[in-house]
Amino acid sequence: MWEESGDSVTLLCLTASSGVPLYCRSRGDSVKQQLPFSVIGSLNGVHMFGSNLDVLLTAASTENTRVVWKVFHNSITLIVLSSDEGESDFSLGRLLDNVFNAMVLVLGLEELVNARNIERLKKDLKACYRLIDSFLELGKCSADLTHYVECTVVPSRAILQECLEAFASSAESRFGSLLTGGHVLCATEQWWQLAAQEAMLLIWVVRTLPPHTSRDLPVYLPHGSPTVPHRFLTFQLVPGLEVVLLCGPSPSLQYLADELVKQFWLPLLDLLKQTARASPRCLPPSTSLAPGILGLLLINQEQRKSLFTVQPHGTRAEGSEMPLKSRLCALRSFYALAISLYFPSEKSEGSTGPLQEEFLAGFAHHPQHCYIVSATYKAYAIHGRRHQLFLLLKPNVPTFALRSLATSTLQALTAEDSAL
Repeated sequence: MWEESGDSVTLLCLTASSGVPLYCRSRGDSVKQQLPFSVIGSLNGVHMFGSNLDVLLTAASTENTRVVWKVFHNSITLIVLSSDEGESDFSLGRLLDNVFNAMVLVLGLEELVNARNIERLKKDLKACYRLIDSFLELGKCSADLTHYVECTVVPSRAILQECLEAFASSAESRFGSLLTGGHVLCATEQWWQLAAQEAMLLIWVVRTLPPHTSRDLPVYLPHGSPTVPHRFLTFQLVPGLEVVLLCGPSPSLQYLADELVKQFWLPLLDLLKQTARASPRCLPPSTSLAPGILGLLLINQEQRKSLFTVQPHGTRAEGSEMPLKSRLCALRSFYALAISLYFPSEKSEGSTGPLQEEFLAGFAHHPQHCYIVSATYKAYAIHGRRHQLFLLLKPNVPTFALRSLATSTLQALTAEDSAL
């Protein structure tokens, strides 16, 4: 039996009807290995065998490898194999959703669902590899897992918002956003009306591409416009800060870059440079957090955006309790655990989210709080009507104090108008 080794992830894409492999992408040690055709056939065969018997096979595991299957539009089958201990069926399910949506974003749904020439489809799918591979890499944020756009709160947001609204209006666009380091500083009202996965995916595209002064990319919106492309325009205002727009056929990229960008953003050049150098803390400057907090994820479920950081106290030394990479893995794993086991999850538009555990069966109430305690950290989560908060804390924080600390932190982050 072929097994993954190390922290490897392998992704397979096949046609759902005939099982023809379209591509195979890998991360880690499995990059050096060629997945045997017999294994590909077995993985697809066991899923098709179950389907013929009206059995839905979604996940399985061996001693050191977890496998998840998912079929999209009865046309594309995606299979992921992972030996990463931090991955779960929930997170791997989100990975498959992201990969398929990335394929739709680049090629459109029609070409994937009604492909008449398999060899041509294989060739066209190569344009998706950079974006797909970025989802296979170790998580450095939370947006790919939560499907909520990550934001950064800065004191100058009101000024930037006003300028963005005027710029987008002059560019004949209702969808605009100002980004720094893959985080949203501000966005137009219509931008937040995009499906959460679409907004996340558009920002993810900018994050994965190499820096460039301007771009004009055709994109399909997986939920809003899967068959008709839009123009996705990006402009680098200063290093580390970009403004993006969704537009129709006009105006031209050259006109926007030469005229409107200079007209609206050049007067704010000093402010833009200062904003681009903002701390990775991502929180309002006036917000003071308890020293025992190692990381946090705050989600506004109504506005579909979030704050995420594993440097809640800035870049200054925070002790050696936990490296940043370990904090990232722990907070992502805790989110996946809490959402899949305890907290009800709202399904995105047109999305069939990963199947949840039947933990709540037989209970008349829904959990509002949960926590875990390990040797290296503690974690606590609050599920409210509007907000969800996930905290990663030092192991020496008393367990009896977790609830009051989390509650006060949520109040501090949501009390100010400038907060999420």
